Amino acid sequence: MINFCKNRTSFLVLLCLFVVSCVNAQSAKTYPVKSPDGKIEVVVSAGSELTWQANHENTKVIVPSAISMTLSTGEVLGENVRVSKVTRQFVDSSFETPFYKKSRVTDRYNQLILQCRGNFSVEFRVYDDGVSYRFHTNRKEELTITDELTTFSFDGNYKAFVPYINDMRDGERYSFSFESFYDEIKLSEIKKDSLSIVPLLVDLGNGKKAALMDSDTEDYPGLFLISNPNSKNSLKGAFAPYPSEGKMGGYRELNFIATKRANYIAQTKGKRTFPWRAVVISEKDTELANNDMAQKLASPSRIKDVSWIKPGKVAWDWWNTTNLSHVDFKAGMNTPTYKYFIDFAAANQLEYIIIDAGWSGSDNTSWKSPTLMECNPAIDLKEIIAHGKQKKVDVILWAPWFLMDQEMDQVFPHYAAMGVKGFKVDFLDSDDQKMNRSMYKIAKAAADNKLLLDLHGMKATGIQRTYPNIVNFEGVKGLENFKWAPTMYGQIKDDAPRYDVTIPYIRMLAGPLDYTPGAMKNATRATFRSINDHPMSQGTRVHQMAMYTIYEAPLQMLSDSPTSYMREQECTDFIAKVPTVFEETVVLDGEVGEYIVMARKKDDIWFVGAMTNWTEREKTIDFSFLDSNGSYEAEIFMDGINSDVEATDYKREVVRISAKDKKTVKMYPGGGWTARIYRVK
Repeated sequence: MINFCKNRTSFLVLLCLFVVSCVNAQSAKTYPVKSPDGKIEVVVSAGSELTWQANHENTKVIVPSAISMTLSTGEVLGENVRVSKVTRQFVDSSFETPFYKKSRVTDRYNQLILQCRGNFSVEFRVYDDGVSYRFHTNRKEELTITDELTTFSFDGNYKAFVPYINDMRDGERYSFSFESFYDEIKLSEIKKDSLSIVPLLVDLGNGKKAALMDSDTEDYPGLFLISNPNSKNSLKGAFAPYPSEGKMGGYRELNFIATKRANYIAQTKGKRTFPWRAVVISEKDTELANNDMAQKLASPSRIKDVSWIKPGKVAWDWWNTTNLSHVDFKAGMNTPTYKYFIDFAAANQLEYIIIDAGWSGSDNTSWKSPTLMECNPAIDLKEIIAHGKQKKVDVILWAPWFLMDQEMDQVFPHYAAMGVKGFKVDFLDSDDQKMNRSMYKIAKAAADNKLLLDLHGMKATGIQRTYPNIVNFEGVKGLENFKWAPTMYGQIKDDAPRYDVTIPYIRMLAGPLDYTPGAMKNATRATFRSINDHPMSQGTRVHQMAMYTIYEAPLQMLSDSPTSYMREQECTDFIAKVPTVFEETVVLDGEVGEYIVMARKKDDIWFVGAMTNWTEREKTIDFSFLDSNGSYEAEIFMDGINSDVEATDYKREVVRISAKDKKTVKMYPGGGWTARIYRVK
């Protein structure tokens, strides 16, 4: 009798669970929405949980993936969802982008907003080139977010390009410079519990790719990705908890290192929109290299008058360690050196110089200045600025984040009045809520004083549209890394040329990047050496020159020394002519990690750049992007016939060209090809 009762009870419990499950399954409602061209369909399911999936024609891009936000009260926005209102809208608009790779961005999508009981909603946008979603809350009281569930699940064990966090500051999990090479591995091979930054790219096969990213991260932590332990072939969002205690540490104690983190990721307003989670979907790789998702999802510009924002190129001191020769002064952190840099910039029509670390403080070796309000005695900043004004070259100053965060209200107006035009703010190295709040505050304060910003140790997240005075970000394994690149068994460990032709498809999805190209000391795979004070690049001279067209950077560096550029004046003249913002971009050919061929136009002049990895290859360039009624001349730089053994070897030629022409170009290992195409009568 006892056994019968137990079995009967167990049966009833199972029956009840089955009935509840069926009720929940039946009560879940689905809401489909398609892209304007009909190729992409997103299906949102709202019931016991909130999930979404996305297909591109017959390809399953994202299989059902749960999303939610958990509040400190225990409430989960995304569980037991009851939709009270459904809003659908087709948006077809555009907006100007004066500091970008094109002059105008088309913003065309179908929108689905699910208003849910509990004063929250979820908004989905489906574009022809991707999908995105974000939460909205509409509450009076402040919210404490303890976690956000963001999942991206796939139906296969696809190859991915994974940028792991691998250089944590003082071992702190969420303190990192956002500079990573890509591990090209299967989803199942992603290291458990290892954080990856975004964008992260997944190869869906048959040429299709899916890039995972975030945007518009104001007053909220940025998105990391980890392997999802609860689902096969799935990635899950991870967010830095709020830093409740910390100290200065990291490199020369320039980083804020969290020593204790709270049990929440954000405390924020109850009425707000949250950051976008997005998937860029491409049918071919070239589409990735000319994608506008970061711009489309960002909040519009908060600067009404942008006429004072001046993009341009920069003569930069740090990479080349001010290695000057044939001068009558001791080069270094001093006034004569920077007047000389200004003279070089003026002679080559460069808009700026940067005075990097060491200009502030009490001596010429200090990186840890107690204040930005004092100058190194060896630097007469007023004299340097006055000399620059006379030569029509402006000055930008370096600053560590921890001092700028403390002193911006004094620093910005003081140096703006002196004539400084911007700051390179370094060592942010985090994107938790505290740091993102600081970044937006610094951006606004700089804009109020008409100052440009170049942010290092921070990834681009769309803020460059909101505050277009932010003209560049680092967040890339740029040329500086090859000052100290490791070797194994006498060979360079890090493959720069492959990385160089990977980032245009992945990292540049998020926005501009301060790679700092322009090395005049170029090396083959066999001859490269990492020498901090006399650095060189991997790959050919023309590989470096092509970066000025291919890499998006409204504030673009010339990283080598004036002496090196003057010695190679023919190359310098070409680099100086390449603009840093454009009216139109066309990606002509390319494959992630293999090669890229890109054309950009400014003021009716076309600039073409091509780069390859260590594989020698020939590619045919179709010039049909030119005006069919125009007559053109092309100034071309190509790898020299000996560049496979002497990477500085190149050849220059000037030829006639038309829209009907197709030209086969050869790139040697680690090589490139670049051209400036202008109308002639």
